[in-house]
Amino acid sequence: MFGQILTGLAQPFVLAAPTRYSDIWFTTEGRVAATALTTLANPFGAALGQLIVPLWVQGPTDISRMVLYVSIISTISCLPSFFIPAAPPTPVSRSNETPKLNLRESAPILFKNLEFWIIFSSFSVYVGCFNSISSILVQVLSPYRISDEEAGIGGGVLIVVGLVTSAILSPLIGKKRAYLTTIRIAVPLIGLCYLVFIWMPKTHKDGGLAGPYIALCLLGASSFSLMPVVLEFLVELTHPISPAVTSTIALSGGQLLGGIFIIVSGALKAGQDGDPPFNMDKALIFHAVVAMVFVIPPLTLGLFGRADKIKLKRVNSDDRGVGRRSDEIAPAAV
Repeated sequence: MFGQILTGLAQPFVLAAPTRYSDIWFTTEGRVAATALTTLANPFGAALGQLIVPLWVQGPTDISRMVLYVSIISTISCLPSFFIPAAPPTPVSRSNETPKLNLRESAPILFKNLEFWIIFSSFSVYVGCFNSISSILVQVLSPYRISDEEAGIGGGVLIVVGLVTSAILSPLIGKKRAYLTTIRIAVPLIGLCYLVFIWMPKTHKDGGLAGPYIALCLLGASSFSLMPVVLEFLVELTHPISPAVTSTIALSGGQLLGGIFIIVSGALKAGQDGDPPFNMDKALIFHAVVAMVFVIPPLTLGLFGRADKIKLKRVNSDDRGVGRRSDEIAPAAV
């Protein structure tokens, strides 16, 4: 338990690092890709852990040895952090020279920023839904005679396809500055994936694993592609608030809702008299309803006379620093 507490205390530092690091070390064209690489390293490591750890543990007596192996690997992985410079020798862009607001200064600004709350609420819900579904996936599929191994492969498909898709799309999105366009495409797709997934486990009897796996592929691709884009878009809209502030708040909201959704899903699990017994159909419906409701808010960004609220403030600062006129304000690509 004490080890879990220490790991939890370290989590905020992990959540805050990616956007802050990309803000300091990269220009506009490379920030989304850098944030994607560092942010998605977390689920990639989790996927590796789920794959490798079972190979080390054949019984209860192997758990201590497994913990030792994980501790050694984690310790070695931390060593390079002592040698990473805090910042490049010279600022890579004009926005790096702008003093960042601390948490106390940021709070009243964020509280009054409607666009921040729209993005934060939907992003937290989708991160929460993703964490919840990935955690209960075996329980969702097993009542329909899908083995634990097949369900584990589905979880791997969810993560691997998402990582590959995000790795391909992130550099293009950053170069085109297509933050808002990506959000408007990915958010409805995510909502539809949760909606369609309600019926996918039931297709195993007649259609095999194709239905669940295809739905998980689409869900992983859209969810992982959205994450770095939203984190960078929040930084753009709230500049000069520190990227660490907005990313930590957004990801913490997702982690909190993920825990809540897992508890709710457990409460919605059918009993022995279910059809089939112990199915999670109501939990899937719950995720789909929540996901579809929160499709709507992000689609309103920039509408109703608020187009000036979605301008890319950090990009504008960088562009003025390389000779563009101060009145050439870059809007979010639509």
